[in-house]
Amino acid sequence: MILRTKLMLVGLLFLNISLFAQDTRVLTGTVSDADDFTLIGVNILVTGTSRGTSTDFDGNYELEVSTGDVLQFSYTGYVSQTITVGNQTELNVTLAGDAAVLEEVVVVGYGSRKKSDITGAVSSVKSEELNAFPVLDAAQALQGRAAGVVVQSNNGGEPGAPINIKIRGNTSISANSSPLIVVDGFVGATMPQANDIASMEVLKDASATAIYGSRGSNGVILVTTKKGKSGRLSIELNSTYATQNTANELDLLNADEFADYQNQIRANNGISTPYPQGPADTDWQDLIYQSGNTQNHQLSLSGGSDKVNFYASGNFFDQQGIVVNSGFERATFLSNIDAQVNDKFKLGLNLFGSRGTKDGVTTQSDGSVTVGGDDVISLAMRFAPDKPVQDEDGNFTTNDVIGDEVDNPFAVATQRVDETVTDNFRANVYANYDILKNLSFKTTFGLSSENVSRGVYQPSSLQITASAVGGRASVVNTKRTSVLSENYLTYTKEIGKGALTLLGGYSYQKNKNEAFAAAGTGFLSDAFSYYALSTATGLLQPASSLSETEIQSQFGRLNYDYDNRYLVTATVRRDGASNFAANNKYAVFPSAALGWKISNEDFLIDNETISSLKLRVSYGVTGNPSISPYQSLARFASLYASRNGQTVFAITPDQPANPDLKWESSYQTNIGVDLGLIDNRVNLSVDYYNIDTKDLILGNNGIPEYFGFQNDEILTNLGEINNRGFEISLNTKNIVKGDFRWSTDFNLSANKNEVAALINDADLFGNAAPSYFSHDRSYVLRVGEEVGLFWGYEYSGVYQGGDLPAGTQTLTGGVAGDPLFVDTDGNGEITEADRTIIGNPNPDFTFGFTNNFTYKNFDLNIFFQGAQGGDIFNMTNVQLNNGDANTTRDYFNNAWTPTNTDTDQPRVGNNSNREISSRFVEDGSYIRLKNIALGYNLPTATVEKLGIGGIRLSVSAQNLLTITDYSGLDPEVNYFGASGDNNTSSNTVQGFDFGNYPTVKSFNFSLNVQF
Repeated sequence: MILRTKLMLVGLLFLNISLFAQDTRVLTGTVSDADDFTLIGVNILVTGTSRGTSTDFDGNYELEVSTGDVLQFSYTGYVSQTITVGNQTELNVTLAGDAAVLEEVVVVGYGSRKKSDITGAVSSVKSEELNAFPVLDAAQALQGRAAGVVVQSNNGGEPGAPINIKIRGNTSISANSSPLIVVDGFVGATMPQANDIASMEVLKDASATAIYGSRGSNGVILVTTKKGKSGRLSIELNSTYATQNTANELDLLNADEFADYQNQIRANNGISTPYPQGPADTDWQDLIYQSGNTQNHQLSLSGGSDKVNFYASGNFFDQQGIVVNSGFERATFLSNIDAQVNDKFKLGLNLFGSRGTKDGVTTQSDGSVTVGGDDVISLAMRFAPDKPVQDEDGNFTTNDVIGDEVDNPFAVATQRVDETVTDNFRANVYANYDILKNLSFKTTFGLSSENVSRGVYQPSSLQITASAVGGRASVVNTKRTSVLSENYLTYTKEIGKGALTLLGGYSYQKNKNEAFAAAGTGFLSDAFSYYALSTATGLLQPASSLSETEIQSQFGRLNYDYDNRYLVTATVRRDGASNFAANNKYAVFPSAALGWKISNEDFLIDNETISSLKLRVSYGVTGNPSISPYQSLARFASLYASRNGQTVFAITPDQPANPDLKWESSYQTNIGVDLGLIDNRVNLSVDYYNIDTKDLILGNNGIPEYFGFQNDEILTNLGEINNRGFEISLNTKNIVKGDFRWSTDFNLSANKNEVAALINDADLFGNAAPSYFSHDRSYVLRVGEEVGLFWGYEYSGVYQGGDLPAGTQTLTGGVAGDPLFVDTDGNGEITEADRTIIGNPNPDFTFGFTNNFTYKNFDLNIFFQGAQGGDIFNMTNVQLNNGDANTTRDYFNNAWTPTNTDTDQPRVGNNSNREISSRFVEDGSYIRLKNIALGYNLPTATVEKLGIGGIRLSVSAQNLLTITDYSGLDPEVNYFGASGDNNTSSNTVQGFDFGNYPTVKSFNFSLNVQF
């Protein structure tokens, strides 16, 4: 009996093993949405295990399962589904769109909210939009994608050029107006690669940005990088190669035309000696421009289990610029690790590092790069075309017949060494602990470091720039470090029909900047470039500096949602910053917002047309601390003096203390409406805002000189600026039928700024012209007017001889063919008093327009971007119409002559002397085909034969077409002016064009492979 029982048990055991072995099988299927459109990247997990997979490019999947396994299908913006496996071998799943949360969760400061519950003005940019075309900096991909956000390179298509971002206009005059960038919770981080970004949110109004308090006035960009998902290991390769060329070139005179031009100038000025034409016919633009290329390769790995997930990527970017000897390359890595230690405790680590090397050529010169020099782009336009590159002795030629003697552009481009190496590293670790069911605590600690080393060498082969001193070398090293610690509690509670979320925390950040510079002249050999400063025979004075700033903060936020209809958000942050004065170290920045989901009211809830309707109203105060440290303190300046024939070190009073210097504060009101129609196939958001920025930090030069202070621009809080405008964002799903889809995204924003108050309400003037221009004032800040208006003479046409037209005059000594200007003060002559406002660089509105088409495995993206209004001051034409340089064929053919009087172009060689006048102000409106891209996903059957998960091929082109009336190289100008400051922080120098690196036209070929 016992033996029989044992045999039966053994038999049953083998039977179960056999049945189990037979039950384990591969399950296949397709995941699609309600419109039968397949979904890529759906996460599929066998619950309770680490086994899982994701759908491929065709929405297909395969997974080893057993009967009784529970599969969870999850995808952002769709309702997750849980399905128990039966005995089937194929399982097709349809995921429903999660309309209740309006498809997605939006990241906000120190947390996230459902899109339908947002009360502030927030624009979300999808990962696929950021990767629509290859970019060096993900900030470039924002251009035209979000209403109210203006993005521009600070130097055209220059490799490695910084990106200038403005959100809702300039909220300051002297302080930085760039937005705060927060990456994975690290405040003030470097933007990662576009391929590493999962989502990007742009916070625009005070309700959204006040959680960052004193740093929220200019808006906040929140970046969340990609995370790993539970399931099998996923490997992805992205590779792009692009060819690039100049989008435009100026039509300049050749050698024979140039000689004719110069002879006409001589005749007009009473010179009988003919111009001594040189032996060459050199197209200097053709010499300095070349076909460039860009390659970008990235390999990423992600995966994990239900306990630990990871994402890691490595990227290599290389760009050979369209100007000879210019280029940029960068290697980047990023890693995210998240570990669920237990049900309550979670840990995470974010790492980022990069090394970039930039080979620069001098562009956007202010006319004083060195004595006798200028930038490569301007030189190529100015330089005489009858000059060869080298003379008969092999020396580089100089401009020694007309105008200033300068080195030729090819010599400056190829001989001058300008290398910048930038190392970036950031580490951020976090821990999240669920103290109670509804209460969690999160702490983060981060460290970032940026080291920048720039070396410049101008060899003795540059005849004007460096030959006389035997070469020039300089080395500048800067190091910036930042330490950040943030700790906060989050409490959530369901209260009847309401949902309450409370957040409170503390933040501390310390920034440290160190710099060192050394330079020398007189080197025996050019072979060692800037690496041999010790061999210089003339050492220039070295310099070094150290500055530190600290900011500590307490912050809190309340969100309350009652009955899924009424929303309340209240935020407050108290910041203390070391770079402000003793009496104003701390300030409080509050905000409040209300939201009403009108579509959830009884009278609309069943409306077949209106799917969603929400009204948002917010008001709050944010700050701007973007000034250098120690500005409120009494300071001394060092100087060298002579005593008894010896040089001695001395100091002099630099500025008095200002114990009341405080933050610039922006008081912002926002009213917004979000509307969804026809099952949210049409989504419209409209926002109106008004921003009053008060206590502007301006330089007060009203302190009498006899006080003895060297600094005549003592910072003080006097001034006010207003920005107001509206934003429209429209998304439509035009066609969703079978295998074909067509959707459109459109955004438009209009901003009007106005200077409301200045020091004593007196005009403030500035200069954006090169130092060799005839005037030192080219723009003005005036109460009641917009920021940065052009300042100069009002051009009134060409003097035809005889009596002057009423109210006009020529410059002293004017004859027929010379320019006429309006005699503003009516005193019978043109003086500085006749200068007035001659143009407005601020556009009326900017826009972006995208169409996406998908048919089976093909997709097409067409993206237009542009601006309407906004004048450009064409300083290039000021230089080229002056007579002491080459000129455009248009001016040469249309200039006034005794037989060509019906023209508005003065005679060649006129007496204008590079005047700043409305003659050179042009309309900067444009529409640009920014990107067109065609992609193809190989069918599943094909890629399965190759043993991989998916292959995507795409071709794209950027800047193919620009429609504009502007006569210069490109309407997207961003010259920083005579101050030489980086224009990423400039608020007043706008719309000037001179020596910009040209915008590039690109053709790209991309490959994406998933394993």
